[in-house]
Amino acid sequence: MFTEKNLWRITVFLSIIGICLAGYLFFEFMTKPAMEPCYINSKINCDAVTKGSLSTILGIPVPFVGLVGYIVILLSAFFKKRRLVLGMATFGMLFCLVITYQELFLLNVLCPVCLTCQLVMLVVFLLGLKLNLISVKK
Repeated sequence: MFTEKNLWRITVFLSIIGICLAGYLFFEFMTKPAMEPCYINSKINCDAVTKGSLSTILGIPVPFVGLVGYIVILLSAFFKKRRLVLGMATFGMLFCLVITYQELFLLNVLCPVCLTCQLVMLVVFLLGLKLNLISVKK
C-alpha cells in the first residue's frame, strides 16, 4: 500500500504537478498573455500573483519562488533527502499561507491555481512528515 518507496514516488509525482502549476503562473507573469484561462471573474483569477501587488517579493517574482521550491523538492525526493523535502515543504506551506491570506483577506481575490499549489504543498508536507517519521522508527 503506502510503502516508503511509494511515498517517495507520490512526492516526486506531486512535485512535478507543483512545477507545472508554478510554471504556468510564472509564464503568466513573464508574458502577460491576452487570453488568460485562469481569469474566471474579478474575484476568481490569478492576477494577484501574476500582475498585482503580490506578484513580486523583494523584486523576485512569486511564481518563480514557487517554481524553484518545487524543483528543489523534486530533486530532494528523487535523491531521497527526507529532511530537505520536509524543510522545503514547511517553507512552501508557510509561503503559500501568507500569499493565500493576502489574496483572500487583503485583496479579496481567489487564485484557483494558487489554491491548487497550496493543496499540493500540504500533501507534500504531510508526506515529508511521514517519511521523516519512518526514518526515526528504523
